[in-house]
Amino acid sequence: MKNKQKTEKSVPIQSICVYCGSQPGRDPAYLAAGRALGKSIAAHGLRLVYGGGTKGIMGAVASGVLSNGGQVTGIIPEFLVDMEATRHSLGQLDELIITKDMHERKHKMFERSDAFVTLPGGIGTLEEIVEIMTWAQLGRHEKPMVFADIGGFWKPMLDLVSHMRDQGFIHRAHLVQPLVISEVDQIVPAILERAEEQGTSEGKKDVISKL
Repeated sequence: MKNKQKTEKSVPIQSICVYCGSQPGRDPAYLAAGRALGKSIAAHGLRLVYGGGTKGIMGAVASGVLSNGGQVTGIIPEFLVDMEATRHSLGQLDELIITKDMHERKHKMFERSDAFVTLPGGIGTLEEIVEIMTWAQLGRHEKPMVFADIGGFWKPMLDLVSHMRDQGFIHRAHLVQPLVISEVDQIVPAILERAEEQGTSEGKKDVISKL
């Protein structure tokens, strides 16, 4: 029997998933980066897909989108509603999806998103982007991935990934090539450029296959 699963190829970018902390962190630059990224997503006419929280960096990103006329889809499991959000603020989102558990939340965020950006955050944020990188390594998608390296926040993580690659534990490394960007205003343009490059590459493959 043939495997019915197919790799999700690059598509025109319509939505960007942002993973980030539900806490503000200790550096004010983290919240500022969240608001700025939200503003940039709205300015480019894209939809934010995120974990639904209205506190911390999560809230800053959503606020940045909404205050600039953009659209937001929040996806949050029921048990986290009162921990990561306020029910009143959730009502301001364009679309709210409440899932039964974390697994459903992550899958819906993946399905609804054309690219992924990771701002500073904790263990949950790390787990989310690592899973997306794993799926890329396994050939399940080719969606752009970005580490928003605000103030060098992700350097220890990126050093570890490089170490694992050097030691031969990241196979098919060419499929795991996240962008690392420290300037927030460069993130969305870089995603659009990466998607365009991937689209052009796929187009060339189609032409070659027809020769």
